[in-house]
Amino acid sequence: MSKIDSAYFIEFAEHGDERGNLVVVEGERDVPFAIQRVFYIYGSDPDIVRGQHANRKSQFVLINVAGQSKIRVKDGLGNEAVFCLNRPRTGVYIPTMAWKEMYDFSPDSVLLCLASEHYDESEYIRDFAAFTAEVRTANQAATGGNR
Repeated sequence: MSKIDSAYFIEFAEHGDERGNLVVVEGERDVPFAIQRVFYIYGSDPDIVRGQHANRKSQFVLINVAGQSKIRVKDGLGNEAVFCLNRPRTGVYIPTMAWKEMYDFSPDSVLLCLASEHYDESEYIRDFAAFTAEVRTANQAATGGNR
């Protein structure tokens, strides 16, 4: 299965009444991992591209809790998908070894990021050519060199 096929939208349950709305996100229940790190991105201009990396160990769920942004996910084999996050109860799951780019931020965008691992610089791949080379090598090893 492609890493693109492994990235998907998650709809979180929304509870609301006349007082407003509440969205609950629990690790290993609403997201497919235990949450080890939480961070958020805000104040990015629409023409700024954030992310631009892949992770060997970390999985992510990204949620625009305010405003909107787009997430481009690439598998290193020429496939990509774009997700538009524009509702605070919708997230996108991004598996390990998927290149991610966050962009097209609205002025009020607050992009919440839930991660499966604590920060470890050594598991980041920040060069796209190095990422595609690593993916192709892993893909050839997995298929016995038939690709």
